[in-house]
Amino acid sequence: MPTTTGGHLPSAPPRVRVLRIIARMNVGGPALQVRALMGGLDPVRFDQRLCTGTVADGEADYLERSAPRLPVRRLDCLGRRVRPGDDLRALARLVAEMREFRPHIVHTHTAKAGALGRTAAVLAGVPARVHTFHGHLLNGYFSPRVTQLVTATERQLARSCDRLVAVGGQVRDDLLAAGVGRPEQYAVVPPGRELPPLPRRAEARARLGLPEDAPVVAWVGRVTRIKRPDRLLDTAREVLRTVPGAVFLVCGEGDLLGAVRERAGELGGSVRLLGWRPDVETVYAAADAALLTSDNEGMPVSLIEASLAGLPSVATRVGSVAEVVRDGETGLLAPPDAIPLARHTARLLGDPALRARLGGRARERAARLFGADRLFGDLDRLYTALAVSRGWWPTPRPEGAPC
Repeated sequence: MPTTTGGHLPSAPPRVRVLRIIARMNVGGPALQVRALMGGLDPVRFDQRLCTGTVADGEADYLERSAPRLPVRRLDCLGRRVRPGDDLRALARLVAEMREFRPHIVHTHTAKAGALGRTAAVLAGVPARVHTFHGHLLNGYFSPRVTQLVTATERQLARSCDRLVAVGGQVRDDLLAAGVGRPEQYAVVPPGRELPPLPRRAEARARLGLPEDAPVVAWVGRVTRIKRPDRLLDTAREVLRTVPGAVFLVCGEGDLLGAVRERAGELGGSVRLLGWRPDVETVYAAADAALLTSDNEGMPVSLIEASLAGLPSVATRVGSVAEVVRDGETGLLAPPDAIPLARHTARLLGDPALRARLGGRARERAARLFGADRLFGDLDRLYTALAVSRGWWPTPRPEGAPC
């Protein structure tokens, strides 16, 4: 333990300043993780600021709808779409923010913010740069030609990073296979999440206007192309052939919500569009199973939430989904096709004992691996290692060493 002279206690090491950048705080996994980190890391050790842009039309803004006040800088020119004029203005604004805040670490989240934020950090001379891949854009998003350009850009940007964070092992392996970064740059940091206490099942169903005895499936996420809400509707149609009383809850907003609403009408009242809800725990408490139909995912927070709520999941085997849902142990996995998804969903709805067994294991595993405290600890250790290596903080006392 450090000693002092004159009876004075040693001064605490200075706070490490972290500038966190995300293109938009739309309701989804990356924004939830950013919000958690902004509020969950020790404020005695870390001084954080968030730079973010605006959400797209039809998307919920997480900061406006649910989050308490945060040290946020809003950049109207920063958004998801590539617009050269806005992007140059956003780059200039980010450089100015960095020169004013003087962060030790710039930590970027998602592709657009990662490109602009890391470039700005180099221009501003920020000492350390970290980027989180909450997934990747290597398949399911663009044409082959655009995907090649995106991959080449990520390879170049990775060279400017001290650490690359992947939300799952498969995400990391996919990126390494594409030549993005070096193995020693990567840290795998899964999402961390906590749910408020769940209401009783009967109460949750009453809030949502659901029959007490209906089989209910929850689909939670952005209603956008990569999530394949069209596949959800196809799956629902197949399930209803064998489980005619089933109800599918769609909790989320996005650019395809109108198209989904139009097609859902063909299924009568079997598909309920809830929009975005701040009480997502009510949706899980009312459901018997969760469903994910995506073409591509990082490590979906919705499946972690469903697991914490004690629900078994049926999901496409994409990205790092299999690191959340253990096939046959905490849920059932299928290729990205409506027929096997429907078969698994109908099986769960028809077998209460199987649901209880898989759901119980899902809850135990999620509480152990995907809690918020684990997320905060992982990032604390990552930032601390950078701080010690750069001399911002003294070398920590080795565990077990005498004081």
